Amino acid sequence: MSNNIVRAIKAINPDAEFSFFGEDLDTIQWSKGTTPISKTDIEAKIAELPTEEEEKIARKTDAISGEQKLKDLGLTDAEIKALTTGA
Repeated sequence: MSNNIVRAIKAINPDAEFSFFGEDLDTIQWSKGTTPISKTDIEAKIAELPTEEEEKIARKTDAISGEQKLKDLGLTDAEIKALTTGA
C-alpha cells in the first residue's frame, strides 16, 4: 500500500515533497513548502487509481497493439524490434 500512497499523492501533486512511516497516512510529514493533502483526498485517489497489475496489463496490451499497428504499416519484425528496443 505504501507505493499506492506515493502514487496517489503524486497524482494529486506531482511536485509534493513528503515522507511517511510504513503504510500510515497519519505519519505523513510534508516538506519543502508542500501544501498538505488531506487523508480523505489521498484515500479517494488511491481508490480511483488503477492497480499496479492493471497498469502492467495495460502496458502489455498497448505494446501488442502498437506492434500490430506497425506490422499493418508494413514494417518487418526486425524493423519493429529496432524501433522498440534500439537493437
